[in-house]
Amino acid sequence: MINIHSRKEFINFLEGLLKEYPENWENHKMEDFLEAMIRYSDAVQQYYKNTDQGINADEAQWKVFADIIKGASMYE
Repeated sequence: MINIHSRKEFINFLEGLLKEYPENWENHKMEDFLEAMIRYSDAVQQYYKNTDQGINADEAQWKVFADIIKGASMYE
């Protein structure tokens, strides 16, 4: 689980994600990544429910943004 509560933590998360690219990414092309991001954005609430996180994905939060981006890097 990703724990991000501030803009600075979100920036650090993005920097770490960039270091993983492309070795740990399923979606290397921008089109594939964005399509996965759309699908994962739709599915992220179920992820929170399945993992008992009690997060409402309809409320803008740095953690939700990070979860969607991380999920889209691997989501098929």
